[in-house]
Amino acid sequence: MNTPVSLDVDQARARLGELTVIDVRTPGEYASGHLPGALNVPLDRLRHALPALGKARTGLLMVCASGNRSANACALLAEHGVAAATLTGGTGAWAERGHALHRPATTARAGWSMERQVRFTAGTVVLTGLGLGLLRPAWRLLSAGVAGGLVFSALTDTCGMAAMLAKLPHNRPRPADLDATLAALEERVS
Repeated sequence: MNTPVSLDVDQARARLGELTVIDVRTPGEYASGHLPGALNVPLDRLRHALPALGKARTGLLMVCASGNRSANACALLAEHGVAAATLTGGTGAWAERGHALHRPATTARAGWSMERQVRFTAGTVVLTGLGLGLLRPAWRLLSAGVAGGLVFSALTDTCGMAAMLAKLPHNRPRPADLDATLAALEERVS
């Protein structure tokens, strides 16, 4: 498998008008701020969008929070013969360079990033395990399990907790939202 092409923030900004930007984060993360003109196709729904993405007449730029999920998206697309680039450092790097992120006015409240959701959930489970461990020491295994999961996550650059959290309703696109995104993508390739 080929290494995906990476664009740094300056390269991506210079070419933004000639790229179709696909944000592969969850809908909640996307709503909290995304690159101008980006379409939201969550990573776990990317296979559903393959036919439309394969017809893109412009270059594809895959974007996520840090660049990890977008690199995975590029690899998946490459397996199906679709060339795409990833934004090095993701939306975090984009914002750090002082470039604006688009935040839809219709969003009543911004969602938490996946990283923040994982930190909150892991911390809550660890504290729960420690608290319940005062009653029954076996509950401390819950905290140990989370610690082991975090170490495994760091070593493998994957995150099982993020995969589970992505399935929560606020992180899932409504079918109408994904259909609208795919229709917008089809308009761009026609």
